[in-house]
Amino acid sequence: MNDNDDYKPENGADSENSHAAELAVLDALRAENAELKDRALRALAETENTRRIAAREKQEASQYAVTRFARDMVGIADNFARALAALPAEKLAAADPAVKAVIEGVEATERQLMATLANHGIKPVDTSSGKFDPNLHQAIAEVPGNGKPGGSIVDVVQTGYVIGDRLLRPAMVTVARKDGGEPPKVDTQA
Repeated sequence: MNDNDDYKPENGADSENSHAAELAVLDALRAENAELKDRALRALAETENTRRIAAREKQEASQYAVTRFARDMVGIADNFARALAALPAEKLAAADPAVKAVIEGVEATERQLMATLANHGIKPVDTSSGKFDPNLHQAIAEVPGNGKPGGSIVDVVQTGYVIGDRLLRPAMVTVARKDGGEPPKVDTQA
């Protein structure tokens, strides 16, 4: 006789209870499996998001790491522009050849500096449209528009710069008065 000979089939109620218990365990395992899959997918998504954020922050850090240095360099570019603007064209034409050579050297140095800044993503703020943009321009004075619509740029006092898509320094501009007329009158009767 073997062990199988001692096997007695369970009665019907016990068999149904056993089957129901097995189904309950199976359902619990399926639910746990689904929860674990969900957790794994969420962890994977979180890891991917963290990787993307880290890559973006690394790229921005390298792109904008030179911001302080760039601010100093645009000051040098301003000085080159002021130096070149200080010598009127008619004086340059009549200047000694040695002076002309120095001026040409300063012009070449300014061009090289501006090209180097551009190579590093540092570019002058565009003022060619004549439209004042408070995100890029800083109005330092309102002046008569002389035919320009109110609020438009009349003159650029200091060039502004952007580095990538960030403002490094706003362009200092004068803008046309909105009314196009005289400055507002101050009431002196008080």
